[in-house]
Amino acid sequence: MFTIEYAESVAQDLAELRAFERERILDRIEQELRHQPREETRNKKILRGVTPPWEHVEPVWELRVDEYRVFYDADETADQVTVRAIRHKPPHKTTEDIL
Repeated sequence: MFTIEYAESVAQDLAELRAFERERILDRIEQELRHQPREETRNKKILRGVTPPWEHVEPVWELRVDEYRVFYDADETADQVTVRAIRHKPPHKTTEDIL
């Protein structure tokens, strides 16, 4: 089981969301990242060829939660996931646009 940590900047990302969106995103983070954060699925993938503007450990992962994207990295040796950012992704934007 992985522990989940949040970068300091994520508090601001969450504060900008409505309460029900925040709750839905946090619930999905728990569901998807607590046990197998490094398994690619329909909603989780490695970001290839993208360098985010925040501190990170390669590879950077993306978790899709409806129109939101949760960016994280996972350290298997420490059994720890670090959520780095949460961004809104409108349908007409790319991941690079929202970083």
